[in-house]
Amino acid sequence: MKIAKVESFLLSCPLPQPLKLTFWNGERTILKRDAMILRVTSDTGLKGYAPGPAHEHAAHEIRDHIGPFLIGRDPLGWKEFAFKGDLELTKTYHAVEIAVMDLVARHQGKPLSELAGGRVRDTLKLYGSGGMYQPPEKYAQEAADVQAMGFPAYKYRPALGPDEDLRTVQLMREKCGPDFGIMIDAHSWWRMGDKSYSFDTVAALAKKIAAYGPVWLEEPLPPEDHAAYRKLKALQILPTATGEHEQDEAGFLDLIQTRAATYIQMDVCCQGGFAMGRRVCEALAKEGLKFAFHSWGTVLEVLSAAHFGVCFPESVVEWLEYPCHGNFGRKGMYPFPLADEILTEPLDIHQGILTVPKGPGLGVDVNEDVIAKYPWIPGPWSYFKINSPPETIAVTGDHSVKWVEAK
Repeated sequence: MKIAKVESFLLSCPLPQPLKLTFWNGERTILKRDAMILRVTSDTGLKGYAPGPAHEHAAHEIRDHIGPFLIGRDPLGWKEFAFKGDLELTKTYHAVEIAVMDLVARHQGKPLSELAGGRVRDTLKLYGSGGMYQPPEKYAQEAADVQAMGFPAYKYRPALGPDEDLRTVQLMREKCGPDFGIMIDAHSWWRMGDKSYSFDTVAALAKKIAAYGPVWLEEPLPPEDHAAYRKLKALQILPTATGEHEQDEAGFLDLIQTRAATYIQMDVCCQGGFAMGRRVCEALAKEGLKFAFHSWGTVLEVLSAAHFGVCFPESVVEWLEYPCHGNFGRKGMYPFPLADEILTEPLDIHQGILTVPKGPGLGVDVNEDVIAKYPWIPGPWSYFKINSPPETIAVTGDHSVKWVEAK
C-alpha cells in the first residue's frame, strides 16, 4: 500500500449576518467560521481523515511540501517518517500525520486510539464551551442552557470590566447551583489594549471569583509571560489554566516543570500532533498536573482529540472542550452548522459524557458533502477593534497564534 494523494479542503461557514460583540475596550466582529478537512488516500482507494489548521498558509504547506514528502510512501511505516521543516511547517505536518494514522487504523481495522497509544478507557468528560461577550444575565442564561443539555460544566469568555466580570460569575453560580462547573476563559483580559487587566487587577479579581468555586481561570495573563503565571499560582487563589498559545514543546515543558498552572491546555491537532501531546501528558503526570484540551472548532476536531484523550486516565486528561453552537434550534452561541454536519452521524454524548467509537480509524465517517456545500471564503473570520489605543486586528484560523495581522 502506498500513499497516492494528500489533500486539504478549506471550508467556510458564513454567519447569516456579521455578529458584533461589545467588550470593555472595543468590539469584536465575527463574519464566518472556517475549517479544514485533511484527506490522505492510498493507492487502494482507502482514505484517512483529520482536522487541519483552517488557513491558506497551511494549505500551501500541504500542497508544496507535505504532500510531495508523503506521496509514494507506505503509510504503515508512518512512525519512521523523518519530515524536516521549520516550526510552523512541522506543526502542519503533524496535523496531516493524524490523517495518515486514521488511514492506517482503518486498514488494520483498529480504532485510531490504538495508534495514539492504546486506550485505557472509553469515555471522556465534556464541558460546554460558549459565552462570547454578552451582558452578565445572558451569560448566566447560557450557562443554564448548557447545564440543561447535560454538560457538567460551562466555559465562557468575559470582558466586561472587573465589576461586571465578577457579577457574571455570581449570577451563573446562583442560577446553576453549587455543583455545576464554571470555567472562565479570560484570554480577553490581555486583548483589550490599554484596558487590559494588570497583574494586580487579575489577582484581586481572582480572589473574589474564587468564592464561587470555578474549575479554573484560563489565560488571565499574556500567555508568553510564564513568570507571571508562576507568580499568580504561588498566591494559591484558585486553579489556573494556560497552554493553547504555546508555540513549541519547550514552552509546554517550561510551564509544566515550573508548575506555572494547574491545567495545561493543548490543541493536539494543531499544536504538534499526538506524539508531542503524549510527551506533554507524560510530563504532566510526573508533576501531578492535569491536561485539558483546546478544541474550538468542529466535531471532527472533538472526535480526533477524544481518540487521544482516552489513552490516559482521568487523573491526567480530565476535560475535553465541546463548543456549543446554536445549530438546528439548539441553545448556544452563534450558529456554525458545518461543525455538526462534518460527520455522517452525531457523536455519542449522554449527560456530558462522550463515548469514543471503537470502529476502524475515527470510528465515524467524514461527510464529504460539506466540501461543496461550504466553499472557502478568503480572508479573516474575525476582527477585534480596540478603542484605545485605536487598532483593528484580523484573526485567521490558527488557534495557537496570538494575533495575525493589524490593519
